[in-house]
Amino acid sequence: MATYESGTDLVDAIMKKGDKFIAEFEDIPEQDWDELLPDADARTPRQMLAYQLGWMGLLLDWEHSEEEGHVMHMPAPGYSWDQLGELYEMFYETWRNATPDQMIETFNEQISYLCWMITAFSQEELFEPGHRQWASSTPSAWPVWKWIHVNTVAPFTSFRMKIRRWKREMARRDVIE
Repeated sequence: MATYESGTDLVDAIMKKGDKFIAEFEDIPEQDWDELLPDADARTPRQMLAYQLGWMGLLLDWEHSEEEGHVMHMPAPGYSWDQLGELYEMFYETWRNATPDQMIETFNEQISYLCWMITAFSQEELFEPGHRQWASSTPSAWPVWKWIHVNTVAPFTSFRMKIRRWKREMARRDVIE
C-alpha cells in the first residue's frame, strides 16, 4: 500500500488517480452505462462509478457527522461491515436514474470536498491513529489517511483497470456483432 509524507502528497495522488479514473467514463455512450458484460468484472460502468461515489460520500459523511458531534454508525446507517454487498446495492440504487454527466459532476465535486477535508487536517489528525472516532471504529484503528487512501486512490487504480477491461470487452462484442 502506498504511504504519504504529507496531506499534500495524498491530495496529489487523489487528484492524479481520480482524473485518470473519471476520464475513462467520458467516452462511454450513455446507452451503454448499464451494459453488464460477464467477462468484465460483472459490473456496469454505472455500478463502478456508483461504488466510488458511495464510498467517497461515506468518507465525507463520517467526517461531517463527527464534526457535528454525532456518533456515526459504521460503515453506514442500517449496514454492518458484514453487509457490504447490500451496501453496494444501495450505492447502485442511489445512482440508478442519474445521468452520466450528473455522476461525473458529483465525482468531481466529491474529490474537491475530500481534498479540502484533507488540507483541513493537521499532520497528527491525518497520520496518527485515534484522532477520529470514525477512523477508529474497527479493530485495526487505521489513521485517517489510510481510510481515505483505501476508499479513493486504491479503488481508482483498480477500478480504472476494470472499466478499461469493460471497454475492451465492449469493443470486442461490437466487432463480433
